[in-house]
Amino acid sequence: MSVDIVGNFLTVIRNAIAVAKRTIEVPHSQLKEQIAHILKEEGFIVDYRIDGEDVHKQLVVVLKYKDSESVIHEIVRVSRPGRRAYCGCDEIKPVIGGLGVTILTSNHGIITNKQAKKLGIGGEIICTVW
Repeated sequence: MSVDIVGNFLTVIRNAIAVAKRTIEVPHSQLKEQIAHILKEEGFIVDYRIDGEDVHKQLVVVLKYKDSESVIHEIVRVSRPGRRAYCGCDEIKPVIGGLGVTILTSNHGIITNKQAKKLGIGGEIICTVW
């Protein structure tokens, strides 16, 4: 049995938004940190930080709210361990007319759909956020 760390991370975010929680804390991994970095760059979260040391590191994410409504309306896992979703740069569709973002992994690291189009590369779609 495998554990989907990205799926668990996105579910923690969804559950925190459902109860209007301001911060979440999950076990740290480089992949989760890079996803949090993109969410911060795109304005979906306020900030993130890494607490603890060595094996017990925690990724703390501060969620963003505007007028007591979450900035993240929907965060969906696209590629799963049982069903991977790959696409080329021409196949990447805008999320909600460009209001959202698709996060994907490529040979250039974790990037957004906008960066992928600019670089002319595709990859595995991790999730969509809007």
